[in-house]
Amino acid sequence: MQPIVHYSLHFLVPGLIGYIFFRKEWKKAWLLIILTMLVDFDHLLADPIFSPNRCSINFHPLHTYYAMIGYVILLFFSKTRIIGIGLLFHMFTDYQDCLWMKFY
Repeated sequence: MQPIVHYSLHFLVPGLIGYIFFRKEWKKAWLLIILTMLVDFDHLLADPIFSPNRCSINFHPLHTYYAMIGYVILLFFSKTRIIGIGLLFHMFTDYQDCLWMKFY
Protein backbone atom coordinates (compact mmCIF):
# COMPACT_ATOMS: atom_id res chain seq x y z
CA MET A 1 0.00 0.00 0.00
CA GLN A 2 2.88 2.37 0.78
CA PRO A 3 4.22 2.46 -2.82
CA ILE A 4 0.72 3.16 -4.16
CA VAL A 5 0.30 6.12 -1.79
CA HIS A 6 3.84 7.35 -2.44
CA TYR A 7 3.69 7.31 -6.22
CA SER A 8 0.13 8.62 -6.34
CA LEU A 9 1.31 11.59 -4.30
CA HIS A 10 4.30 12.04 -6.63
CA PHE A 11 2.41 11.81 -9.93
CA LEU A 12 -1.36 12.21 -9.56
CA VAL A 13 -1.76 14.80 -6.82
CA PRO A 14 0.56 17.30 -8.58
CA GLY A 15 -1.94 17.27 -11.47
CA LEU A 16 -4.69 18.08 -9.02
CA ILE A 17 -2.61 20.85 -7.45
CA GLY A 18 -1.91 22.26 -10.90
CA TYR A 19 -5.58 22.12 -11.86
CA ILE A 20 -6.85 23.74 -8.65
CA PHE A 21 -4.28 26.51 -8.25
CA PHE A 22 -3.06 27.14 -11.80
CA ARG A 23 -6.16 26.29 -13.83
CA LYS A 24 -5.22 28.28 -16.95
CA GLU A 25 -1.85 26.55 -17.21
CA TRP A 26 -2.48 23.38 -15.21
CA LYS A 27 -0.61 21.11 -17.61
CA LYS A 28 2.49 23.30 -17.40
CA ALA A 29 2.18 23.44 -13.60
CA TRP A 30 1.79 19.65 -13.44
CA LEU A 31 4.88 19.15 -15.58
CA LEU A 32 6.95 21.57 -13.48
CA ILE A 33 5.85 19.90 -10.26
CA ILE A 34 6.73 16.48 -11.72
CA LEU A 35 10.14 17.85 -12.78
CA THR A 36 10.88 18.81 -9.19
CA MET A 37 11.40 15.09 -8.63
CA LEU A 38 14.86 15.70 -10.05
CA VAL A 39 15.68 16.69 -6.47
CA ASP A 40 15.97 12.94 -5.90
CA PHE A 41 19.33 12.94 -7.69
CA ASP A 42 20.79 13.54 -4.25
CA HIS A 43 19.94 9.91 -3.49
CA LEU A 44 22.89 9.00 -5.72
CA LEU A 45 25.19 10.33 -2.99
CA ALA A 46 23.93 7.77 -0.47
CA ASP A 47 25.31 4.32 0.14
CA PRO A 48 23.27 2.30 -0.61
CA ILE A 49 21.50 4.49 -3.16
CA PHE A 50 18.11 3.03 -2.22
CA SER A 51 17.08 1.71 1.16
CA PRO A 52 13.39 0.95 1.74
CA ASN A 53 13.79 1.52 5.48
CA ARG A 54 15.46 4.92 5.28
CA CYS A 55 13.70 8.22 5.83
CA SER A 56 14.84 10.65 3.12
CA ILE A 57 14.00 13.71 5.18
CA ASN A 58 17.15 15.20 6.70
CA PHE A 59 19.24 12.35 5.29
CA HIS A 60 19.87 13.45 1.70
CA PRO A 61 21.33 16.96 1.13
CA LEU A 62 18.38 18.31 -0.88
CA HIS A 63 15.90 16.80 1.59
CA THR A 64 17.21 18.68 4.65
CA TYR A 65 15.36 21.28 6.65
CA TYR A 66 17.92 23.84 5.46
CA ALA A 67 17.08 23.07 1.84
CA MET A 68 13.37 23.31 2.67
CA ILE A 69 13.90 26.87 3.91
CA GLY A 70 15.17 27.66 0.41
CA TYR A 71 12.10 25.99 -1.08
CA VAL A 72 9.85 28.17 1.08
CA ILE A 73 11.68 31.26 -0.18
CA LEU A 74 10.82 30.21 -3.74
CA LEU A 75 7.13 30.64 -2.86
CA PHE A 76 7.56 34.40 -2.53
CA PHE A 77 8.46 34.94 -6.19
CA SER A 78 5.88 34.40 -8.92
CA LYS A 79 8.43 32.96 -11.37
CA THR A 80 9.55 30.25 -8.93
CA ARG A 81 6.31 29.67 -7.00
CA ILE A 82 5.29 26.48 -8.85
CA ILE A 83 8.76 25.03 -8.36
CA GLY A 84 8.66 25.89 -4.64
CA ILE A 85 5.27 24.23 -4.32
CA GLY A 86 6.56 21.17 -6.16
CA LEU A 87 9.67 20.87 -4.00
CA LEU A 88 7.75 21.30 -0.75
CA PHE A 89 5.08 18.85 -1.86
CA HIS A 90 7.87 16.42 -2.77
CA MET A 91 9.24 16.76 0.77
CA PHE A 92 5.74 16.15 2.16
CA THR A 93 5.41 13.06 -0.01
CA ASP A 94 8.78 11.70 1.12
CA TYR A 95 7.85 12.44 4.73
CA GLN A 96 4.90 10.07 4.31
CA ASP A 97 7.44 7.24 3.95
CA CYS A 98 8.92 8.22 7.30
CA LEU A 99 5.47 7.94 8.87
CA TRP A 100 4.89 4.52 7.30
CA MET A 101 8.15 3.31 8.81
CA LYS A 102 7.19 4.67 12.22
CA PHE A 103 3.72 3.16 12.41
CA TYR A 104 3.95 -0.05 10.38
